[in-house]
Amino acid sequence: MKKFSLLLAILPFLVACGNQATPKETSYQKTIVVATAGDVPPFDYEDKGNLTGFDIEVLKAVDEKLSDYEIQFQRTAWESIFPGLDSGHYQAAANNLSYTKERAEKYLYSLPISNNTLVLVSNKKNPLTSLDQIAGKTTQEDTGTSNAQFINNWNQKHTDNPATIDFSGEDIGKRILDLANGEFDFLVFDKVSVQKIIKDRGLDLSVVDLPSADSPNNYIVFSSDQKEFKEQFDKALKELYQDGTLEKLSNTYLGGSYLPDQSQLQ
Repeated sequence: MKKFSLLLAILPFLVACGNQATPKETSYQKTIVVATAGDVPPFDYEDKGNLTGFDIEVLKAVDEKLSDYEIQFQRTAWESIFPGLDSGHYQAAANNLSYTKERAEKYLYSLPISNNTLVLVSNKKNPLTSLDQIAGKTTQEDTGTSNAQFINNWNQKHTDNPATIDFSGEDIGKRILDLANGEFDFLVFDKVSVQKIIKDRGLDLSVVDLPSADSPNNYIVFSSDQKEFKEQFDKALKELYQDGTLEKLSNTYLGGSYLPDQSQLQ
């Protein structure tokens, strides 16, 4: 059984910082440092001081199959993940990441590890039942997320009355609490995370599934120089799909089967 290293301190990313851990390679194993914010349950989060979640456990399962690599995890702020990939501090990222064209131009994507319906979340005092109703409404988002891009794309098609995005920088748990308290009007986020947070915190919110065409897959993202590791990761991922491990992890951490279609793993 491999041992997994976790650097628990959440450190803002500083390019000039010389005391951050850097990957060490031996003649036997290459170290892959995976960055995660660790604040998007059930995909990546801390449980009794241990980093876990669907994305994390998939990486651990893959690592068990790759004798030439050792995976380490490092928590960091969301806004530091991609600069860290650019600088070589991290070689991969796991943070419930969906596909965007802009990211794909700079980074390598794994095969999809899960599929997750997007939902429209609102306060039941003023419920929204379709995307058409977000016109003129306010939401909170984090910078650089695919959900923010989703809303921006909607705004570009509805310039007469766009939605307003407040880039609060809060994690999804805090944003859902703020929504419940009436501080803004709606959220667009993935169904699995929303359901877990609502259940864990005993909240009563309106949750409406968005069309399946808008539902993103979830991926692991690699820096552009990690083509070899990406290929090995994808090979191991296919094996985990075939032997039922991915299904078990999905049921355990996501509460059901949220796997991509098998055709997407070819």
